[in-house]
Amino acid sequence: MLLLIILIISEFLTFYLFRQHYKGYSKTRYYLSNVIGAILSLYMWILYFEVHSYRGPMDNPSYVWLKTNLNGTYCAVLIPRMIFIIFHFTGKLLNFYRGTSSRYLTNTGLIIWIVILLTTVSGTVKGRFNTTVEEITIPLEGLADDLEGLTIVQISDLHLSSFHRHKKYLKEVINETNRHNADILINTGDFVNYSYPEFENNDTILRKARGRLGQFAVLGNHDMGTYNTDLNAAGREYNVKMILQLLSASGYRVLVDENCVIRVGNATIGLAGVSTTGRHPDIIHGNLERAISGLDSVDLKILLSHDPNHWDLAVKGKTDIDIA
Repeated sequence: MLLLIILIISEFLTFYLFRQHYKGYSKTRYYLSNVIGAILSLYMWILYFEVHSYRGPMDNPSYVWLKTNLNGTYCAVLIPRMIFIIFHFTGKLLNFYRGTSSRYLTNTGLIIWIVILLTTVSGTVKGRFNTTVEEITIPLEGLADDLEGLTIVQISDLHLSSFHRHKKYLKEVINETNRHNADILINTGDFVNYSYPEFENNDTILRKARGRLGQFAVLGNHDMGTYNTDLNAAGREYNVKMILQLLSASGYRVLVDENCVIRVGNATIGLAGVSTTGRHPDIIHGNLERAISGLDSVDLKILLSHDPNHWDLAVKGKTDIDIA
């Protein structure tokens, strides 16, 4: 209810400020600002009513897509609009005794709005699909000869509902992955935002990504159903079960606080994986000790963990893991 009140007030104040700011200065800017503002408002209100009138499960991919877009619209429209309003009335307060406002502050607020709007729109339309590849060479002393030149491709945080209505972009990501001819393909979690229905039929796309020696994955905290308030303990347990089945159908071996050994010539690689649960800032890591148990004799020890902070918190200087 509070958000609805803020939305309504911001609409009236924005219309009022445009009228005050451009009155006697420029009719063209006045009408243009109102037209653009009306289009932005219409889009935001459509999303608002679609999201808040929805009565189905919150992990429905269409609903997740709508909610994500609404949150983006708040960032692009509502928040900078409030900044614009604050700047304008700050100017009026500073010029209270003269009965005027500060055109400088009002224009500054308007410029900030435009910059935030364009940045958010650019990120939404182009940036979220602008995947990049980072190539890293990791020098390791005493590495077995048979492991020289080993290539590992890592994917993480797909959040598959982001590709709802944009399946071709997911296919492009998978195609780009395969172009690197990985020896080992790993995916370090957060396949979904809330729970398994967001997978849709994406397992058929994901299974096209291959590593010569296999595909391996761990679960991220979003995969655990932690963020789905519709789920009780039993529901979260079932969600994890379904996620594991879908990942298996996608061609992954999922390491849940466990490990496996891969042989390459005369050398061996130990892959250990821990699951991650909890919500920021209270992230909970899986049982690392159990995950690496039995890997003492391998030539290369690799840890799969969703949270990058896990390296500094529990791995670096505390274990003999080579790569995480």
